[in-house]
This record gives sequence, structure tokens and C-alpha cells, in this order.
Amino acid sequence: MTQTKPDRWMATAAGGAVVIALCYGFARYAYGPFVPRFSATFGLTPVGVGVLGGLSTAGYGLGLLLAPRTSARSARGTVLLAAVSATLGLALMALAPHVTVFGAGIVVAGAGAGLVSPGVAQLVGETVAAHTRARAQTWANTGTGLGLAASAFTPLLALGWPVIWSAFAALGVAVTVAAWRLLPRSPGVSAASGPVLRVVPLVVNSVLIGVTSAPYWTFSSSRLAEAGLSPVAATCCWATIGVAGLLGGLAGPAAERAGLRPVNLVTWTLAAAGIALLAVPDPGVPLALLSSALFGSTYMALTGLCILWAARLAPERPARGITWSFAGLGVGQTVASPLAGTLAAGVGSAAVFGLTALVALTAWSQLHPRLGPP
Repeated sequence: MTQTKPDRWMATAAGGAVVIALCYGFARYAYGPFVPRFSATFGLTPVGVGVLGGLSTAGYGLGLLLAPRTSARSARGTVLLAAVSATLGLALMALAPHVTVFGAGIVVAGAGAGLVSPGVAQLVGETVAAHTRARAQTWANTGTGLGLAASAFTPLLALGWPVIWSAFAALGVAVTVAAWRLLPRSPGVSAASGPVLRVVPLVVNSVLIGVTSAPYWTFSSSRLAEAGLSPVAATCCWATIGVAGLLGGLAGPAAERAGLRPVNLVTWTLAAAGIALLAVPDPGVPLALLSSALFGSTYMALTGLCILWAARLAPERPARGITWSFAGLGVGQTVASPLAGTLAAGVGSAAVFGLTALVALTAWSQLHPRLGPP
């Protein structure tokens, strides 16, 4: 296996991070805060909004299905394809004359998010020296936080959403060019090599991340509004999720020193604490910001640790395990969002966050050797 020079891991991680920032922070997660504007433009009902959200998930799933095979052929090409897909999707959304084209753009943008994480992980596995691989994987994964932080305040701009989305697409072009220059070429691997062993515990862990994060992604803003926080304060909390997410990159070096299982369980405990803070009757701005910081940092850390987990299961084909992992995460989020909404209508959103925090603590079952990471 060819490897870049040891000091090249930072360039590879940076290149991967900026593409992940584009694909997740802009092409996938920026959709939510703009839903009221989209609804006004296209006359969407709540059902229509739900359908468009489903199209994003469908595109994401399509990208995940394609990622293992394209990554085996060319990990670098897969990352660049993800950037192009995200950029094209954003451009279609910006220029859409009607909702059909807009929906197509959502699918194409979502596919970029599905392609990017397996592609980046495979590229790091093929080109970064073994002693710096874990930190490269987790720092690259923090690109999601970078994208969230960069896009957080855009809903407050006094500009039409097509202008903002056109700017996102232009940013996508710049990111694609930067990735083309930064990312190293890799040799590729056989599509049949590197079987993934003991993948079930990894998938269960990923589903748990999805189940416990979905209420936060979907209902944290409404919970803060219910608690009396202003829209500006809620936006600051959303930005804090992104900024704190950059700390998730520390999970890789920590796992190298202390081991994957202890770091994973400590991170789950901090995640539960962050979620539980929104169950407080009157959290106020300080606790809301602390909750956002804990959620952002632990979400990025947990997903980064999943990447390390997958890489240990199949060192030659990490993209394969990561595809299973992120598919599990998506399933967990898809199931948990409507369930959390139903519970919130019955018992209130504060209780939902309290219950979700308790669910997060079930991760401690990973102390059993068959349920935890290797």
C-alpha cells in the first residue's frame, strides 16, 4: 500500500473536511432552517415539507449505496464526485423554477452527503501513515461542524433564499477546486477485499446515535423557543453546535491513547448530559449554550469514533463498514424524528429530551465484549 509522507495527513484531513463541510453543513443540514421560506415560495403544506425531507434522505441513501464500489475504484474520485453532486444539487435548488426541479436538487445534494464520508475514510485509509490515521479520520469528520458553523447565521440574512443558495453553490465550486488540489491520489483496492467482520455492534451503536440525535436536530430550536429564548439566541445555539463540533476531532488522539471503547463510553455519557440539559424546565441561555456545545462536540466525536471502529473491522476497506454505520445512523434518525414528535405532543418536549438522555446511557451495555468496539 502506498502512503503519503507523514506530514501530508493534515492536508488530506483538511481536504476531506472542507468537502464534508459542503456536503453536510450546506447541502444537507442547511435545508431545515430555511423551510419557512421554501414553503412560502412553493406553497408547501406540512405534507409537502415532509416529502422534500424524505427526498433528501433518499438521495443520502443512494449515495451510501454507491459509495463502497466507487471508493474501491477511486477514493479520491468518490470525494470529488461528492463535492460535484452537492454543488450541482445546490445550484438546481437555487435556480429551480418549480418544486419538481427543487426536489431533484435535494436528491442530488443528498447523494453528495452519502458519498462523502465513506470516500474520505477510504482515502485516509489508503494514503495516510498508520500512526496518524486515527487523527486524520476524526479531524476530517469534524467538517460537518465547520459547515454548520459557517451556515448557521445565513437564515438571518436579509436576502432571498435563491441568492443565498446560489452563494452556497458558488462556494461548492471553490471547495471542489480546493479538494482537487489538496487530496492525494490513491491506488484503490479490490472490490472483494477486506470483509467486514462483527459489523452488527457497530450498526447498533450507529442506530443509537441516530435515535438520540434526531430529537435534538429536529426539536431543539422549538424547545428553546418554548423556553422563552429569542430567535437570535436559538441561532447562536445552532452555531455553537457547529463550532463545538470541531472539538470532536480530539476523539481520534484520545482513542489512540486510552482505547476506542473507553473514549466511546465517556463521549456517550457527555452526550447524554448535553441532551438532558434541554429537559430542565427553564434552561436559559447559559445552559442552552452548554447543551449545544456538548451535543455538537459529542455528535462529531461519536460519528468520528464510528469511522475508527469501521476502519479497525476492515482496514483495507473502511468505506464498507462506514457505509453500514452511516446507514444505521440514518435509519435511527428516520425512525426517531416522528416518534419524538408524537411523544412531544403527548408529554411535552422537555420530557422527550429527558427520555432521550436515558436512552443514550444504554450505550454502557458496550462494556460487554460482544457489544462494544474491538
